[in-house]
Amino acid sequence: MTASESAALRMGVIGAGFMGRQHIDLIRAAPGLSLAAVADPVVADGAFGTRTYDAAGRMLEHEHPHAVIIANPNALHVDTAIECLEAGAAVLLEKPVALDYAESLRLVGAVQRLDGRLLVGHHRRHHPAVARARAAVDSGALGQVVAVSGLWSARKEDAYFTEIPWHRLPGAGVTLLNVVHDLDLLRHLCGEVAEIQAMHSSHARALAVEDTVSLNLRFESGAVGSFLASDAGVSPWGWDQATEETAAFPFLPDGVAYRIVGTRAALSVPNLAKYAYEQGVPADWHSPLSRTYLPVSPRGSFQAQLDHFADVARGLADPLVSAQDAAHTLALVEASALAARTRRSVDVAQFRAEVEAGERP
Repeated sequence: MTASESAALRMGVIGAGFMGRQHIDLIRAAPGLSLAAVADPVVADGAFGTRTYDAAGRMLEHEHPHAVIIANPNALHVDTAIECLEAGAAVLLEKPVALDYAESLRLVGAVQRLDGRLLVGHHRRHHPAVARARAAVDSGALGQVVAVSGLWSARKEDAYFTEIPWHRLPGAGVTLLNVVHDLDLLRHLCGEVAEIQAMHSSHARALAVEDTVSLNLRFESGAVGSFLASDAGVSPWGWDQATEETAAFPFLPDGVAYRIVGTRAALSVPNLAKYAYEQGVPADWHSPLSRTYLPVSPRGSFQAQLDHFADVARGLADPLVSAQDAAHTLALVEASALAARTRRSVDVAQFRAEVEAGERP
């Protein structure tokens, strides 16, 4: 791509639902980017002030965008992404990367075969508090990480289930729709998960999908962790409530989604409160802890993600979330479901190996 082309990166958007429209607004507001076209079978041509096509292939053929954001239904993610990569476009693919880990491997292979530029939209990784927390962990500021805990709970309205029928069907429970974000961040902050245990409950709503889940994790580093989530329970706790990512959730200042415990200090995220002994104070449980806040400049995750994607499309950066990385998060979600069904611990690496070998249906 020439310097003149990089000054005006032409982006297409496939899928003009809630997320697609959000991406369209961000592209329009971003310097150095232009909205080339939109592909959506039910949107009228020109609805967004640009050409609209009824199929992704037609948009690619006529517009030749430098980059494409894919926000169409999950079942179409892999095929659409491969089609865009084969057309030479860089891709930002909304999560989940695929319907299951086995399908995600097809995309991983295509990225490797085509030397494609693909970023998966786990947008929370782009939040400045996450980058700062990751730096604290990697630098050893917390010492050796020994444990992590997390919580997400919010009561979804009844219409969420009655007006959208697939929200009541298996596979649409709180784990895949919500906890996938948290598992991705826990992997990002603490490393790969070696073993997972899970308990699911549908007690609150008596639907075919779980409304509450409790997870126990053992990381490859030796750290252990837990995560509790519910879409049926009232609470102020969780990522959505602790950040101003979307106006749909009331903001709780100084809210906490995760607590990371190390041998030298502890850190809560995303408020970045660090708890440690002051210098000269005995480092034991009888001594008081001081609380300081790690400095960070506020910035929206979606805007930061778009800027990063522009760099990926221009060949200036490697994707923060690759297809293989996102596939591992999806495998962890599936392993948690297996653990809940069997009421047994699941070795995550073994689970991935069995899927890769075709030994699991």
